[in-house]
Amino acid sequence: MDETVKRLLEGDQRALSRLISLVERGDPRGAEVLAEVYPHTGKAYCIGVTGPPGVGKSTLVDRLAEVVRGQGLSAGIVAVDPTSPYSGGAFLGDRIRMQRHYLDPGVFIRSMATRDGSGGLPRIIRGAVRLLDASGKDVVMVETVGVGQTELGIMGVADTVIVILMPESGDIIQTLKAGIMEIADIYVVNKADREGANQMVVAITSMLAMATAPGDWTPPVLATQAHKNEGVLELYSNIQHHRDFLGRTSRLERRREERRAEEFLETIEEGISHRLKELMAKDLKLNSILERVKKGEMEPYSSALKLLDDATPLLKGLTSLPQP
Repeated sequence: MDETVKRLLEGDQRALSRLISLVERGDPRGAEVLAEVYPHTGKAYCIGVTGPPGVGKSTLVDRLAEVVRGQGLSAGIVAVDPTSPYSGGAFLGDRIRMQRHYLDPGVFIRSMATRDGSGGLPRIIRGAVRLLDASGKDVVMVETVGVGQTELGIMGVADTVIVILMPESGDIIQTLKAGIMEIADIYVVNKADREGANQMVVAITSMLAMATAPGDWTPPVLATQAHKNEGVLELYSNIQHHRDFLGRTSRLERRREERRAEEFLETIEEGISHRLKELMAKDLKLNSILERVKKGEMEPYSSALKLLDDATPLLKGLTSLPQP
């Protein structure tokens, strides 16, 4: 076993930070590390926190970390920040808000840039969560950058998804129709001291009552004031209730099975797409077809399907995967 991996499994924070950086850089050794630590994962519970920008996600995560530590548990926080247009790195705004935890060895905080991650969530987040899990963290919280309705990638990571809104989030009914509202296990109306908070709680609750099937989990709608630490204990209690529900109904393992399958297929698709682009740059036949499509001499959709159906040796090479 690599010495750094060994130290990670022993809970060493520096080793954890180093290995997350390895995965974040896309270093080929990152895949080897993830394979090595995989047998030591599956114990951490992952909480996803999402919602539009400015609703107080970072403050609420900070307060939840306090509660987790008060329970005698360790916490890992992955804050997905906007990508800097200059350095390509994260702006680190979330880490600044969580300074109180930096001297606590039971809390590990890492900001990561969105880069090209779809739905506001970069694929490397999965690797970071896995490393935090292997390092012994009891609870891992992933706070997404807050890109709005398209931010559905958190479903591919979290066991419990919290959607945070605030009274100024816009027209209530339109908000409920948005895609982001369809992924929540718990709704939070933060900054509840502002006008319209109670109306939003009532409206969301009413909509859920009509949409939830009997015997299924009914997402609670909670009001919080994170900056005053009000409602945070109730939120954590509801997270625990949801975790118990998933365990009783075997849905936790099913969710995790679906996420593993999704990650596997996405990685294969990404790899094949990358190889195809490399082939397009080198192969004269494929380039010729592409040029004819670009000039309008061939219809794009039917031409692509025909190329796949022909299954040329070059395309067959794309799917010649080695046996594990």
